[in-house]
This record gives sequence, C-alpha cells and structure tokens, in this order.
Amino acid sequence: MNTKITPDHLGRAAVVYVRQSTMTQVTGNLESQRRQYDLAGAAATTGFASVTVIDDDLGRSGSGSMERPGFERLVAQVCSGDVGAVYCIEASRLARNGRDWHHLIDLCALAGTLVIDPDGAYDPRLVNDRLLLGLKGTMSEYELSLMRQRGIAARGSKAGRGELRFMLPPGLCWSEVGKIEIDPDEHVAETIRLVFAKFRELGSGRQVFLWLRSADIKMPVVLRNVDVCKLVWKAPAYHSVMQILHNPLYAGAYAFGRRAQRTRIIDGRARKATGVRKPRDEWSVLLRDNHQGYISWREYEENHKLLAENAHMKKNCDRKSARGGRALLTGLMRCGRCGRMMRVFYGSAKGNAHRYQCRGDDAHVGVGLCIGIGGVRVDRAVAVQILEAVSYRAVEAAIFASDQVERSRRDGIAALERDLEGSRYEALLASRRYELVDPAKRHVARELEARWNDALERVGVLERKIKDLSALSAARPVIDRGRLLQLAQDLPTVWNAPSTETRTKQRLIHILVQEIICDLDDATNEAVLLIHWTGGRHTEVRVARVKTGRYPAELAPSAVEALRKLGGHWPDRELAVSLNRMLCKTGNGESWTAVRVRDMRERLGIPEYDATKVEIPMISLMKAAEKLGICVGSAKSLVQRNSSCNANPSWLAVDGSGRCVNLGSRPGVQGVVDRRPKFYEDYQYDKVARLPGI
Repeated sequence: MNTKITPDHLGRAAVVYVRQSTMTQVTGNLESQRRQYDLAGAAATTGFASVTVIDDDLGRSGSGSMERPGFERLVAQVCSGDVGAVYCIEASRLARNGRDWHHLIDLCALAGTLVIDPDGAYDPRLVNDRLLLGLKGTMSEYELSLMRQRGIAARGSKAGRGELRFMLPPGLCWSEVGKIEIDPDEHVAETIRLVFAKFRELGSGRQVFLWLRSADIKMPVVLRNVDVCKLVWKAPAYHSVMQILHNPLYAGAYAFGRRAQRTRIIDGRARKATGVRKPRDEWSVLLRDNHQGYISWREYEENHKLLAENAHMKKNCDRKSARGGRALLTGLMRCGRCGRMMRVFYGSAKGNAHRYQCRGDDAHVGVGLCIGIGGVRVDRAVAVQILEAVSYRAVEAAIFASDQVERSRRDGIAALERDLEGSRYEALLASRRYELVDPAKRHVARELEARWNDALERVGVLERKIKDLSALSAARPVIDRGRLLQLAQDLPTVWNAPSTETRTKQRLIHILVQEIICDLDDATNEAVLLIHWTGGRHTEVRVARVKTGRYPAELAPSAVEALRKLGGHWPDRELAVSLNRMLCKTGNGESWTAVRVRDMRERLGIPEYDATKVEIPMISLMKAAEKLGICVGSAKSLVQRNSSCNANPSWLAVDGSGRCVNLGSRPGVQGVVDRRPKFYEDYQYDKVARLPGI
C-alpha cells in the first residue's frame, strides 16, 4: 500500500468520480466507462471505510461550459471533511479547465484529501505532489484545446471540399459516392416541391403553413437519436415550413457552418448557447451548384428577400411585404423626415378608412409622432401611376429596350465570330510554320511551338465567350408582344373586379414599386409622394390633403347654454362627448369628462338623466345624417335654420313617425341632395381603389 495513504485517510470515505464528455461516448466507449467503475473495487481493496461512486456527469463536458451536478456534489463532500481520497481514471476526468481543477486541489489540501489515479496517490499538501497535480491539470486543459483545434481544422478542410457528411433535411440524402441528391422517395420529394410552389403562389411562410393545415397534408420530419436517423410524417408545424424555406441545401448549395456558438458568463461560469444564426457572408462553407436542388439559387435569394420583408416586427427601416388588408401600399410607405417605415392604422368608425402613420421614435416616451396621411387618396394616386406604368407606351418602351439589348448582344456575338475566324487563321498559320521547321533547330522549334499554343488559347477563349453569350441569349424568355399589350388593356378590368383580392393587388404593386417616400408640404397642404420604381426611375406625385380646422370659432356654443339645452336628456358621458364635438371647453380650457359634466350640472341645478322619464326619443346628428343620406355639415345647416337653439346640438328629437323634428321638412333635405355635383359618385370611396380605363 502507498505510504501516503494513512489510517486517517482509510477511516474516511473514498469517492470515485466517473465522467464521459458526450452521450456518444457513454453509449459507444464502454471500455473507458468500465475502467472508471472498476476504481470502486480498487478503493475497497485498499481498505477505505466506504466507497461512493458519483456518475451524475455522464455525457457532460468538463470544459467548464456546462453545469456538472456530480462535480459540485464531489466538492461539497470534500469540504465536509468526510472524504479521504478522490479516485479518478485521469486528471481530465475531474476537469478540463484550470478553474475547476485548482479549486478542487485547494479544497483537497485544506481537508487533507488525497487524489488517486492509476499512476499513484498525490497529497496536495506536499509541494512536489502539488506541482505534479498542477502540471497534470494544465496538460489536461491544453490537450482539450489541442484536440478541438485539430478536429475543427480537419472538419473545415473536409467541408471545404463538400465531402463532410452531416444530417440532411427531409427530401435530400447522401448517395453511395458521397454526394447529395434528391430523395428517391417521390412522396417526400413532391411534398417539399409543394411547399416551394405554394410559397411562390401565396408569398408568405405562414400562409403556406395555414394552407397545409387546412389541406391536412403531413410533412416529413427527420428524428435523430445519437447516430440513428428516422423519417416520420407529422402534422405541419410553422418552424418546419420556415426551415425548408430558409435552408440553402434545397437550392443545390452545399452550406456548412451556418450557425455558431455564443459564450456568456452566467453565475461566474461560461455558458454556451448553440444554434445562433450567422450572416451569409460569415458561413464557413458555401458551394453553389454543388448538387441538384428543388429550386435554383436565384429563386432561393428571391424567397429569402421576401421572407425578410415579411418580418414586420424587425428592422424598421426595411421594406415590408404585403399582408392583405384594405391598404394597397402596406410596407412600401417610408417617412421622408425620419426614414422609418410608416405603419397602417385602420379606422373603426365606418370600417373602410385607413391611415399611413409614422410613429417616429416611439421607443422613447414623449417623443411624439412624426407625420401621417389618409390612405384613401394616396392609394388612388399611386394606383393611377401603376396603370400608367403598364400602359401601351410603357409596354412598347419595355419591348423596344429589350429588343435593343438583344440586338446589342447579337452584334457582340457577330464581332466575336469575326475575331474567332481571324484567330483560327493565325493558329493554322502557326501550325504550318511549326511543321515546316527543322526539328533539329530546337531553339526555333520551341519558339514556334509557343506561338502556336498562344494562338490556340486565344481561339479557346473566344469560343467560350461565344458559347456563354449564346447560352445567355437562348435562356432569355421569349417576349409575347400581343400578350403584353393585352395585359395593359385588361389590367383595369381585372383590378376593379370584385373577385380580385387586395393581397393580389399588393403583390403586383410590390413587383413594380420598390418604395414610396412620403413627406408633407405645409405651404400647399399637400402630401408629396416620391415613387421609386423597381427599374430605378422616380416619379413625384402630389396628393391634396383634406383641409381641417374650418369650423368657425364664433359658432361654438357656451358650455352653460349647451348643458341647459341637453341636460337631463342624456347621461353625463354622452353630454361630455357632445360638448367636445361642439368645441366647448371648460373654464380653464380643458376637455369635458363625465365627472366635469356632473359637477357643472349640479352647480346649474340640472337634474340627472333618468331613462324612465324620457318623453321624447333622441337621435345623434351623425345617425340622422346617415339615415337621410346627407353629410353631417348639411344636417347642421338644416338644424340651424329650423331651430331656435344656436348651440348646434349633436342630439335631435324624433317624433312618433321617426322623423327628426329639428331638421325641418322633407323638401329641405331633398334640396341638399339636388345640390350635389353631377359626378357625385366619383367622390365616394367604395373600399376598392378603382383605376380609370384606357
């Protein structure tokens, strides 16, 4: 027995610490696990009073980035003084970082606990043993860093060649030669193709998810348990759909290192968070056209851009996609003063009005709003510009520009063909000169051979250029002039059709318009819209704003007069609303509330409203105007002419036949209707911005 193990040590307990770093080692490296458990028998043979095995940390790394309850339990037992020796297979099992290792050694020195491994027993209180234990801990920490560095370098080198195998998403599999290919299972492949097809149709990942749910279509999901991968079919989940749309492997690209680890200090320890997304330019490996994909790389980039625009709660300064609703310019309106995207607010009074509003720096309380504009007139003005953009002249200009580009490409190919003809002649001439020279004159033959090779290289370069330009010209879509001109004529009809959804109109506008900069011209009371078209051109449109503040201040009644007229007929809350609408103010210039109305009513001696004592039914001025089909302003004028009250009350009496007493006779209302403009219907908004015909 080792002389360092004293009867005092044997009188206390021995602790055997068992640890393996990963679950793969726990299930596969059984020999190391068996050797660690055998230390319990060695401790019992030595003669310790009791032996405790701590194996709570199986599958946990000792680098310090993970919580180890077993190690904490070991430290607690050592601190109690009841442990005579700590058994481990090697220093790396106890800790792979200097902090945990030296902390344990310090505690063992204070408690008089030995550290025992197959090489011998070490007493941390002795200088030589303490030095040797320190070296073992340092080597264990360095060994981990060295192995990690070697492994990462080897993995990166293999991934750079596209040969590193990893778990593929559903719809892709590894071939026998180590290449990625489409899954031969047609059920899986067609389901993945369906997801991309519906996304191109609907333009939203959430809409694809909802459609799959409504159609009761199952989605393939890969489940992994250590080294075993299994494909199962489950109900569609939103994150599964988004993973398919975001994964570049489906676009034929070999991508590795798209996610990283983030280390944070929590409770004095390093904690690693995995799965942190990295920008595309920071990916470890990206090999395009590595294998056959479900979509092309261009389609993947278009989908990725659309998904970024769909994230309305992120990146306030980015353009947003269409999300339905009545507003046609959702996600396109940008504030011309602060540069933020303007939000859409829908009114609830009539159910058809909406407003574009820039909230400014609303993260700071008290900053206030920036600018706002009613959306009805703005939508109409932009809709007219959209029609002009696809009119006959615009389509003809686009066709002419396309033809001009094609003519320039053909002229370039013709010029290259002439150069190719000359280069071939020079190569043929160089070959003849080389054949005529005496082979014995090596100094001449070498020079002629070099000239011949240079001529052949020029021929090859020109042939490749002609081939690339010809392929580009062949890949260009054929322009159907008749269909494009027909589109310009049919667009107003399709746009104004009741069956056309607002989302379809929004997607059409998003194709043609990049963004719209909105600003207000206070001098002319107009909204200035700068339309940035997708092609790079800009158009300025001015939209007249609705004039406000035209109610004459001298017509505003006094609060006392209005309360004497309306008091007792309506509750205090309704009276406060009416007083505020009539621009009445309190004595100190504040708005009316139910409490303030009650105090004023009590001071004036006006009784409280009692619904059981109301003799004459009342109706609001707004409801009366809506019932008669006239505007509120005309209704006020009729009340002023037919009532002795100058307060312009917002509530009118109704007789037994349902007619408003204060509005006068029916001919008076008909006279208001007769004074309307001839094209009155053109001034009305019918929830669909109608485009004029051609």
